[in-house]
Amino acid sequence: MTGNRSWIRFAAGMLILALLLAGVWVLARDRFAVEPEEGVAGLAAPSGVTRAEGPGSDAVVAELKGPIAIVTVMSEKNDVTPPLTEMKLLPPEPKVKGEEKEQRNPPLPLRGHVDEEDLVVQLAETGAAGVAPAIPAPSLTFEGISFNSSSCNCAPPDPNGDVGLTHYVQTVNVAFAIYNKAGTKLYGPAAIKTIWQGFGGACETRNDGDPILLYDSIADRWLISQFTAASPYYECVAISQTGDPTGAWYRYAFQLSTKDFPDYPKFGVWPDGYYMSVNWFVNASSYGGPRPYVFDRAKMLAGQPASFQTTSAALGSSVNPIMPSDIDGATLPPSGQPNVFLGFGSTLNLYKFAVNWTTPSSTTWTKSASVTSAGFTQLCGTTRNCIAQQGTSQKLDGIGDRLMNRLVYRNMGTYQSLLASFNVNAGTKAKARAGVRWLEIRNPAGTPTIYQQGTYAPSDTLNRWMGSIAMDKVGNIALGYSGSSSTAYPSIRYTARLATDPLGTMGQGEGVIYQGTGSQSGVNRWGDYSNLSVDPADNCTFWYTTEYNNSFNWYWGTKIGSFKLANCQ
Repeated sequence: MTGNRSWIRFAAGMLILALLLAGVWVLARDRFAVEPEEGVAGLAAPSGVTRAEGPGSDAVVAELKGPIAIVTVMSEKNDVTPPLTEMKLLPPEPKVKGEEKEQRNPPLPLRGHVDEEDLVVQLAETGAAGVAPAIPAPSLTFEGISFNSSSCNCAPPDPNGDVGLTHYVQTVNVAFAIYNKAGTKLYGPAAIKTIWQGFGGACETRNDGDPILLYDSIADRWLISQFTAASPYYECVAISQTGDPTGAWYRYAFQLSTKDFPDYPKFGVWPDGYYMSVNWFVNASSYGGPRPYVFDRAKMLAGQPASFQTTSAALGSSVNPIMPSDIDGATLPPSGQPNVFLGFGSTLNLYKFAVNWTTPSSTTWTKSASVTSAGFTQLCGTTRNCIAQQGTSQKLDGIGDRLMNRLVYRNMGTYQSLLASFNVNAGTKAKARAGVRWLEIRNPAGTPTIYQQGTYAPSDTLNRWMGSIAMDKVGNIALGYSGSSSTAYPSIRYTARLATDPLGTMGQGEGVIYQGTGSQSGVNRWGDYSNLSVDPADNCTFWYTTEYNNSFNWYWGTKIGSFKLANCQ
């Protein structure tokens, strides 16, 4: 009997152990399983590359402590164009008044944020001790693409552009144009889909906008992209074959989804990839969180079939929008250093996207760190009718729910910096007044810290918002932005700080690229973004583009302007 009881106890113990091990296996399987990727059925995957199929998922994968599953998808099609100068220039097509391809939802909810007093607001100009503020006047201003020349009866225009060694290229919704650096127009405005003539599919037939134009200074190439705003949803990306944007382009169609809308794409150039973030809308309706992507830059620079890698699902509706870092300057990040994405909010989450093109299963996406910004009050968190203008009751969109274009990376040799900006309320809840919050994060891929931050909002009645930030080679920082109030028409402005100015201040005063002579009416959308970039030829001159409105209607225009701080030579 004693032997039987011992055997029974042993068998029972082994059964319990087996059940416990099975439970652990199920939990691990469920926690780390690759979620099905929506909208990639029918896409060919290369040998050894995971291609998941099935219905989409709004899994909150960002809550995992470690790396999460990654999926890889090939471009649906790629080829090369003739030189642009040999292709038919397609004029942008007229569209319905006020048409917007972006989601028409209210501002995104800001998760994990509590409005607080802004203790870093700058109400006065404060340069270095004994040195008066001395913002330089613009060295060049010229007219960019306008409502009339783009034929896009749409708002917002999404103006952005970049400067290369010999050219400036600008995009707005549905159109692009190429200029030399004296401001002479060399090509366009043309429909962005001009580049996709003869390509076939949605990238050729649709011209939906939300464009991004970046200069890849590492390779002396240009990147232009726009999305398609109807199912199936594509990101159409083209890379110039040389440093001449009027020449031939390698073009790609990447299908991202058949059901869920990837909105508001933002790009960053990095040595191992072209990185992108989107805001994911489940069933093209409800916010499902951001989603990161990386495209195979090496293959795209060579015009070869290329893949993208992304997380197995959007990061979840509890996660605020994110943005990838984009290189400025001649000094690259250390070899193998992953691209860092930054998330918006009171707590700024940093994520590392470490891509491995040889062994995609080794690619990782991890939440690497968090830093806490100084307190702020969200700008117009429940309305898009926010920013006052002169002579009209029509107010403009403040976009206080995300980072502004771009998230800038610069390696200064002795340190590495990320520069970010976003729109905040520098007034009161009862009487909002927009200001530009900017910050510099150092050591972003290691143990990051906020080195300096401030809210630029001088004590006048002007709203300043829709900013873009950049740093020159000596560490000076500049901001470009829009300005408007009930007693001032919208204008295009900029400010800057010398590296020697007190931390957290824009100490060089304010410059004006263009003072508008009218206000916008009938449409509240403004922006949705702008771009400030640094000339790679001297690594000193800032170039900025955004919109203005002189029409007392909704017929917007854009300007392109440049300026340089005297201590950068």
